[in-house]
Amino acid sequence: MRPDLPTGTVTFLFTDVAGSTKLLHELGAEAYGAALADHRRVVRDAFAAHGGVEVDTQGDAFFVAFATAPGALTAAAAMTEALAGGPIQVRVGLHTGTPHLGEEGYVGVDVHRAARIGAAGHAGQVLVSAATVAVAGTEGLQGLGEHRLKDFAEPVAIYQLGDERFPPLRTISNTNLPRPASSFVGRAREVEEVAALLQNGARLLTLTGPGGSGKTRLSIEAAATLVPEFKAGVFWVGLASLRDPALVSETIGHTIGAKDGLTDHIGERGMLLLIDNLEQVIGAAPELAGLVESCPNLRLLVTSRERLRVRGEVEYPVAPLADPEAVDLFCARAETEPDDAIRRLCRALDNLPLAIELAAARASVLTPAQILERLSGRLDLLKGGRDADPRQQTLRATIEWSFDLLTPDEQRLFARLAVFAGGCTIETAQAVAEADLDTVQSLLDKSLVRRTGNRFWMLETIREFAVERLAASGEADDLRRRDAEHFLALAEEAFPYLEPEVLMGGHTWIDRLESELDNLREALDHFANVGPAESWLRLAGALPDFWIARGHTLEGLGRISRALDANPAPSSVRARALIGASDLAEVTGEHSRRAGLWAKEALALHRELGDARGVAKAVFRVGVEAVEAGDWDRATELLNQSLAEFRETGDLYFVPWITRTLAWTRAASGDLAGARELYEEGLRAAREIGSTSAEAALLGSLGWLAGKEGRPLDALTLYYQSLALKRDIGDLGEIAIGLAGTALALARVGDGALAASLLGSAATLGEEVGIGEAWVVRDREEALTLIHAQLDEAAFSHAWDDGARLTLDEAIGLALQALSRDKG
Repeated sequence: MRPDLPTGTVTFLFTDVAGSTKLLHELGAEAYGAALADHRRVVRDAFAAHGGVEVDTQGDAFFVAFATAPGALTAAAAMTEALAGGPIQVRVGLHTGTPHLGEEGYVGVDVHRAARIGAAGHAGQVLVSAATVAVAGTEGLQGLGEHRLKDFAEPVAIYQLGDERFPPLRTISNTNLPRPASSFVGRAREVEEVAALLQNGARLLTLTGPGGSGKTRLSIEAAATLVPEFKAGVFWVGLASLRDPALVSETIGHTIGAKDGLTDHIGERGMLLLIDNLEQVIGAAPELAGLVESCPNLRLLVTSRERLRVRGEVEYPVAPLADPEAVDLFCARAETEPDDAIRRLCRALDNLPLAIELAAARASVLTPAQILERLSGRLDLLKGGRDADPRQQTLRATIEWSFDLLTPDEQRLFARLAVFAGGCTIETAQAVAEADLDTVQSLLDKSLVRRTGNRFWMLETIREFAVERLAASGEADDLRRRDAEHFLALAEEAFPYLEPEVLMGGHTWIDRLESELDNLREALDHFANVGPAESWLRLAGALPDFWIARGHTLEGLGRISRALDANPAPSSVRARALIGASDLAEVTGEHSRRAGLWAKEALALHRELGDARGVAKAVFRVGVEAVEAGDWDRATELLNQSLAEFRETGDLYFVPWITRTLAWTRAASGDLAGARELYEEGLRAAREIGSTSAEAALLGSLGWLAGKEGRPLDALTLYYQSLALKRDIGDLGEIAIGLAGTALALARVGDGALAASLLGSAATLGEEVGIGEAWVVRDREEALTLIHAQLDEAAFSHAWDDGARLTLDEAIGLALQALSRDKG
């Protein structure tokens, strides 16, 4: 282990020469070598003068560690200034953390985060993480907004040293806009007009037009041009598979990371949301209009086949492609040269992008003239016979023509694939729709089916036609039954793994179910409407851990409540569902009534059934209700009973969590020494089974206890260790609890301003994720009492509001700042 490397809180600095390959060619090897040597001297002089230690050098890149963040910032400014005007310039990234120092050097996520931040910049640009800003302050820095970095799930706030203008950062960016594989043809004027409307005051802009007119692609391209202008992000929210307007806000929340409270999450952030395919859930339009009114810097770009007809809406009708653009699109997709037949064909298709793409998919076997000859009769017939938008008639005719050209096997599979609300994997298509690989490939080649990763799906316009074909086939009822049974089997296969994943911090099965969310919703609706009722309860009872892990708690509670009401007869299926319902009710704050009633019924049923593990879980749930009621003796008895029963079954996942609850019960009754002993026992148990989630939670609990015992510096150290783990696994609820605990510890040592900011951040995050446990509220009230004794109302409000606006990284950076200062 190198003794010269700083330990504890460290600021990492990464540099890299911008455009090194191009420079080598321009200067030649000898001149480039000399320039590179000068650059190395400048960089080494700068960091040596300000306390930096060289960790590693690879090629023309440096990795340097500093004991202080101000020293790192000063060194970065010195080296970029000294190199300015010369042939070699560097991009620099800084990030502060508490990495592990091993035999081979630093290890940990902070090293990777610093490297990613450095790689996002441009020549002469110094980028700084929120964690470094929290320690060093904001003087001389400007915020560049939240950005997504490769290999990091959560967006990070990035700052720039100085006010020089640079191109947009080279990050995954603060956007999730889809990146279509096909080229974008034409529409340059429309892209500029849509972007200009959003830039010049349109708060809610609706692109209208029939399905297949290119609304989605145009909106994505226009939004992509605006990514640098919205520091809090540009996000695409696809609604094609939704049918319930009540789920729109939840879907938006999941997309942008707000599990509850969209208005509070967005606040005054500059953000653009692209809401795609709103027409089938248009009942949510007034709610979206209200969201725009509540969030002054939010812009909504909506695609819909009809106007929303809400206040503040600006409509932008999407016209067909211009003649030259339509021809260009056909030629690009068919890989051919333009001619008169193609021009006539595109005009016959009303220059609709989807219709042109479907026709071009046939160009490998038919000439444009042959395609036109086969289409013209149907187009003329349908245009003359319907009331709807003529462009929609043309598109429908084109889809129908494409369908008629399929073989019987292709037609059959095309209709069957409509049963999947959210697309499917090839394995699911084979299991439910009896799909043949060659037939799937043929539908893909003909542009009737699309593929993203390992999932196959249809554009909503095409799926609507496929649903009609499925209904006409006589197979719809059977296919929907098979589809629902397939996803019931998937949920029950996942069920044994979900609870361990939640308790251990895993995600494999949870991610898989998330990808099938729309299909699971369809299956639940099928069983609710068609039956059998027991299958409805089986599916609802298999999903609570998934609903909780991904924040679908209110939807999950509603679904499982209705399924329980429809299936009152005692059974093992009901017993399992009662446990899940009790868990969901607790998370959503329903302790006082339904959570306790369901837990007691579950306990009686599991005992009657002789299910030892079910009894252990139900006893734990009833014990938690006793804790909430303040019945310490009863709670202790039940929790010890549950602990013994879990150990007897050999199921150790719950051991650290039950031990943690027991410890809290002992602390609440005044036995702090006994509580510490139990918390430490739980921490050992968590580490023995490798549960990162439990380890993080127990470290936080020990921090809380250290504060109760009058050891605030120990409390800060434990909270930071806990927060570092919680950040890595993304446990937002536990992060909110940890931030609030750190605030209480700071208030106890007299740092009211910093405590108020952290508490404001914790309150905002806690509201978003639904944290409302009574003990958390009590600790917050204690912290507020201490803070108000230290600050006047103006100072308190200012600090609280500052904290409420912090990003997650910035809030954790504040906790790091407190730890760094108090260690020093």
